Amino acid sequence: MRYTRWIPIAGLFLVLLAHGTDARGLDVFEATLDNGIKVLLLEEPKAPVVTFHVWYRVGSRNEQYGRTGLAHLVEHMMFKGTGKIGPQEFSRLVRKHGGRDNAFTSQDYTGYFVTIAADRSALPLELEPDRMVNLRLDPAEVERERSVVMEERRLRTDDDPSSALWEEVQAAAFKAHPYGHPVIGWMEDLQQLTLADVRKFYQTYYIPNNAVVVVVGDFDRAQLLTRIQEAFGSISPGPDPPEVRSAEPPQQGERRVTLRRPDARLPSVVAAYRVPNLQHPDSYPLEVLEVILAGGKSARLYRELVYEKRLALNAGAYYSRVSADPDLFALYASPLPGKTVNELEQALYAEIERLKTELVAPPELQKAKNQIEASFIFSQDSILSLARQLASHEIVAGWRYWEAYLPGIRAVTREDIQRVARTYFGEEKRTVGILIPGDQHAAGSAAE
Repeated sequence: MRYTRWIPIAGLFLVLLAHGTDARGLDVFEATLDNGIKVLLLEEPKAPVVTFHVWYRVGSRNEQYGRTGLAHLVEHMMFKGTGKIGPQEFSRLVRKHGGRDNAFTSQDYTGYFVTIAADRSALPLELEPDRMVNLRLDPAEVERERSVVMEERRLRTDDDPSSALWEEVQAAAFKAHPYGHPVIGWMEDLQQLTLADVRKFYQTYYIPNNAVVVVVGDFDRAQLLTRIQEAFGSISPGPDPPEVRSAEPPQQGERRVTLRRPDARLPSVVAAYRVPNLQHPDSYPLEVLEVILAGGKSARLYRELVYEKRLALNAGAYYSRVSADPDLFALYASPLPGKTVNELEQALYAEIERLKTELVAPPELQKAKNQIEASFIFSQDSILSLARQLASHEIVAGWRYWEAYLPGIRAVTREDIQRVARTYFGEEKRTVGILIPGDQHAAGSAAE
């Protein structure tokens, strides 16, 4: 049951919503401060520790052409000090008190967390509101961190053939939607980002009405809510950030990209299909389908392509379900020496066609569901994982989609699996990427 009521706390008001519970009976408490900050609290007193998260509804999805990489660069700048603390002082203070902190940027969000002893939880309550409004954007520090991000891009993407191939596939799969941008940004854009770009981005998106606070661990909920209100409640909200209005048009035919890399040791193939996000009911059968294909060495792709047919060194699948907009379901593999990419690519498609023409056997379906449920439950042993699950779902669609996850998975049928395979995995709907080592030639080689 869900209800809304108003109660005063520390002289201001909050909208409180009824608690929700997941399959384990975890009691999530939800509140919205008067300035728009969403607060999710989950008491887990099994250890005297809390993990304190502040996430913002901004990622590479919110960037404009010519200014990609801004979300990630601003994440770096959030550790460069305020009027109260100096550069890198945030992390030093956390470590001094025995905690750890980090941050991450994705397509849809930027998240910051501090995990610390429960009796030191006042520290993030002091530090996080300060950098939400008082970030010091020193020109020299912006230049320094831009260089750091550029080097990070070189190491993670430019010097990694597999990552570079995936970047090319994403860019080809999305013509209009910003999911085609790499989260770290294009190098040419990073080179021209300015201090004014960083400041405007920070002022636009780092506001209380664009933030979510999630705390999981050992605390008294009523006391912590009052302290959160005292720490964040006086921050004024800003204008609502601009909505992402780009919509990807329907794909009209197969798209292919070929990447030749002298530093690649093995060829590989990626086939990606655009599929719904978690707000669509088909996200549940797609999640199960991913595990049927790639949930370990007994799953279809490894069993058939690696073990039985001896075509591949590796094979797998990836579905980015927790996304604000429709994203990609990808299959990937690398051939064994002496086998060709073309042979392997056709074998991948054969597994897709099999899903379209044959119903999955009941034991195989149940095995996949059991794997998903076990992974979901075991992941909740970590308060950090719990907080990330709640925050990511809240950002992209609402945390109650997390609550509904297991019921949705349990309800998937064999017919659902066949239907989504037929609906989303058509030849005309795929984007294919081929990686060719630089010393191989297109004709008569293992890269064919």
